[in-house]
Amino acid sequence: MTKPPISSPEQTGPKLTRRPVPTTLFRMALPMLGGTFALNAFNLTDTWFVAQLGTLPLAAMGFSFPVVMFLVSITFGLSMGATAVVSHALGSSDHALAKQITTHTLFLSVCIVALVSALGLLTIDPLFRFIGANDNVLPMIHEYMTIWYLGVVFMVVPMIANNIIRATGDTVLPSMIMVLSSVLNMILDPIMIFGWMGFPSMGIRGAALATLIARAVAGVVVLWFLHHRYQLLAIQIPDWRSMWHSWKEVLKIGLPSSLSNVLVPISGGVITYIVAQYGEEAVAACGAASRIEMFAFMIPMALGVTLVPFVGQNVGAKRLDRVKEAQHLSYGFAIGFGVLIAICFGLFAHHLAALFSDDAEVVSILAHYLTIVPIGYGMMELHRYSGFFLNGIKKPLHSTGVNVTRIVVLLLPFTIIGSHFFGLEGLFWGRIACDLISGVVGMIWSHRVLSHLMKQPNA
Repeated sequence: MTKPPISSPEQTGPKLTRRPVPTTLFRMALPMLGGTFALNAFNLTDTWFVAQLGTLPLAAMGFSFPVVMFLVSITFGLSMGATAVVSHALGSSDHALAKQITTHTLFLSVCIVALVSALGLLTIDPLFRFIGANDNVLPMIHEYMTIWYLGVVFMVVPMIANNIIRATGDTVLPSMIMVLSSVLNMILDPIMIFGWMGFPSMGIRGAALATLIARAVAGVVVLWFLHHRYQLLAIQIPDWRSMWHSWKEVLKIGLPSSLSNVLVPISGGVITYIVAQYGEEAVAACGAASRIEMFAFMIPMALGVTLVPFVGQNVGAKRLDRVKEAQHLSYGFAIGFGVLIAICFGLFAHHLAALFSDDAEVVSILAHYLTIVPIGYGMMELHRYSGFFLNGIKKPLHSTGVNVTRIVVLLLPFTIIGSHFFGLEGLFWGRIACDLISGVVGMIWSHRVLSHLMKQPNA
């Protein structure tokens, strides 16, 4: 009788528990590099084309950034919860549970979007006046945000669906979908903003509409794959009792994560209000800087977004040794890459700034920002990674504690005090102090939580 072949460790078990940790992280992060590049190219393209309309439209987009990031943060938190819970289920080989959680989470996201969209449309004027917009820029904000709110469902659903696909260990397809969306946006932006190919010139409204269409196409594609290829989406009327159970599991992680992530755009709104005191040029420069920063974080984020599914599957499979190894590797990478980016931005700050505006004041402020703030990028990424690890091991309250420490205890006080005593440059140096200290706090906090978990008998 012939014996069945013995399976190697790389052929058995959940996908993210098989190969060596460096190989697994690299194979996940490399495709995500294309995806994060596409995502940041998406935002950078919008910023560049709108900048061609002048300083006022660019300032309008700068004011919109904290509000846009508010909903992105809520969505990201919900995605974090879904990714962690689905990856745990897949790590313990329970595909039926993963499918149920996926379906129920997407239904929850639609309910949240409906509420946020309605509230957003009703509060455009008072909200943006509150964060410092004046009568000159408010009409353009209104044009942009009205379309953005109406199409927000096309941002939220694809983001959550893409993150759930990553929970399976596949980062190639989500990246391809993000590239598709970005390329479509690049094509549509000049057509709709400037009125090419017979289309009417829509200005800043064209940027919002191009974004809506590109994301809608991506949403249809990702849902099709989620249902047909991965069989993680059930097309049926949900059972309310099981759906409520799924929501509780996802929100156990997603709600604290959303609340802590929401602190980012709230603090961004406060900082935008402070920056607005220095003029529309300062708002335009800092708005452009925020998008350049997103582009700079492209490579570390490619690794970062893989950490939650990697940690989730390995915790589900009780391989905490692999989680610990991934922690050491990712933290070292964050610091090294941060140093490299700070040097590059310091050398080419003025050239980068000149790409986004021909206003001398905007260029000067933006170049100053890019010379100072990137000094803290590496430690900021280390702080971000610590939150990913804590969510991946289902410790969302600890992740929230790390984020609250950074924003409430460090970022807001340091930037407010720095601005008060040293002007706009003081605000930039306050950001550096926050990033350096919060990185150390996140590293120590996540290390202690994981070490404690590894000492438990069932680990």
